[in-house]
Amino acid sequence: MSYTRADIPNLQGKTAVITGANGGLGLATAKAFAAKGAHVVLAVRNQEKAQRAVDEIRGESPQASLELVRLDLGSQDSIRDAAREILDNHEKVDLLINNAGVMALPAGRTSDGFETQFGVNHLGHWSLTALLMPGILAAPAARVVTVTSLARLNGKPVDPQNPHLVGVYERWAAYGQSKLANSHFALGLEQLFESAGVSAMSLRAHPGLSSTDLMDTTREASGGETGGLSEKFTKRFAMTAEKGAMSQIRAAVDPRAKGGELFGPLFGISGPAVRRLELRRPNEEAIRTLWTLSEQETGIAMTVKPNLE
Repeated sequence: MSYTRADIPNLQGKTAVITGANGGLGLATAKAFAAKGAHVVLAVRNQEKAQRAVDEIRGESPQASLELVRLDLGSQDSIRDAAREILDNHEKVDLLINNAGVMALPAGRTSDGFETQFGVNHLGHWSLTALLMPGILAAPAARVVTVTSLARLNGKPVDPQNPHLVGVYERWAAYGQSKLANSHFALGLEQLFESAGVSAMSLRAHPGLSSTDLMDTTREASGGETGGLSEKFTKRFAMTAEKGAMSQIRAAVDPRAKGGELFGPLFGISGPAVRRLELRRPNEEAIRTLWTLSEQETGIAMTVKPNLE
């Protein structure tokens, strides 16, 4: 059955934090949540673009409750500032959508010295989630949705001896590593939630092949190709951002969703958002390795303690 914005329940009273909410999948998600009454925190780096996104959202939903927070996932200092601002303004975080990301960029480093794709796509969201954990656990039934990709299927688990791919960098391999890390992160977080006995859930989503700003940036960096796909193929088969975002939207709000589940397009690269079944068992060793490495690299522990109040 197709899942549409009409299926999204009433979100009045919910606080939703969305990274990268100023374009593409993030903006589509922000529009959907705002239309259903959520207070949406757009956590984004480019504030000028973010203001245009606010205007666009209010063009559809004039009464939208919106808030801008500056967040650069490539800077641990910026992440700490953003998390502090969010928690200062909100006692609880009902929905955290770890959506923002970069794809197939030339070799580079974040301000903290991390390989850019791993640093932004995974370590940035690791730190943000950990720092927002008090607000997540204060919500009655919070959900953390981390956006992965089909590229995870070609990705290799992070090598703790060379997580930043020094001397062996290849942009698509690095992207695959980062998106597999996103999946492993979400699964590991769900295990933490379950072992702590809290009501929060961690889920995964992938958008298939969606035409977004991320695609445009990658085409510019790769001479008109996206992941080995020609621009003609992409234009013909890619879904709109609105359709691609339905997987992460459904993971966030479908009352039937369960922790650890993966939502994605029915036909892999396109189609309605459905619960995706995975035949392979989670790589527990890779998850443990990622956990240890992430804490070491960021200096931030992922602490989940039950709210006993």
